[in-house]
Amino acid sequence: MSTGVIVLIVIAAVVVVLGVAALALRARGAQGGGGLKRRFGPEYERAVARHDGDTKAAERELAQLVERHGRLRERPLEPAELERFEARWTAAQEHFVDSPREAVGEADRLLAELAQARGFPDGAQYEEQLAALSVHHAHHVQGYRRVHRVAHTRVGDGRDGAGQSTEEMREAMVEARALFEDLTGPVDRGASHHSRRDTGERTHARSNGHRPWTFTRHAKGS
Repeated sequence: MSTGVIVLIVIAAVVVVLGVAALALRARGAQGGGGLKRRFGPEYERAVARHDGDTKAAERELAQLVERHGRLRERPLEPAELERFEARWTAAQEHFVDSPREAVGEADRLLAELAQARGFPDGAQYEEQLAALSVHHAHHVQGYRRVHRVAHTRVGDGRDGAGQSTEEMREAMVEARALFEDLTGPVDRGASHHSRRDTGERTHARSNGHRPWTFTRHAKGS
């Protein structure tokens, strides 16, 4: 093999190595502070608060979540599945007027089952499922966290141990609906979290005539 050929091979190898390094640095940059903040939105701020303002610790935690769940690919729902989930959510909303706590419990179960149907971890592993949802639906996962907390708090003297009133349970249901709409929307892997939800809401509005949830009469106990 001539010296010229050897030199060309070495140069090509160096170019490949540099290209791989550049891609790695770009990927790392996308998961850096700015990228993580854009991806996680409100979940980024919660992580920072959880670490008492230590952004480095918060970013390490979020980066680990992306490493663990970032490759998850959501499965689209079959039309029959979508219809069943939407019927159950509508029923839970209607049931809230007479039995708010039971409705919240059903919303919690429904979100767990819906997330699992979309390919997220089993709802029986709540923390793991929540972590995966925070990676892919960061802007709306707080609704699930809130409704789950309300659903699993004991009741006492008309108010539960954490002081949740009927109005607070209603607010939890309203916030949880955002994640429900996100998970029942179309799978668009090229869209941002915000645009995916907006597209889903427009699709539902056109095809089902759904409107945001409002009460036409007061819930019992309010």
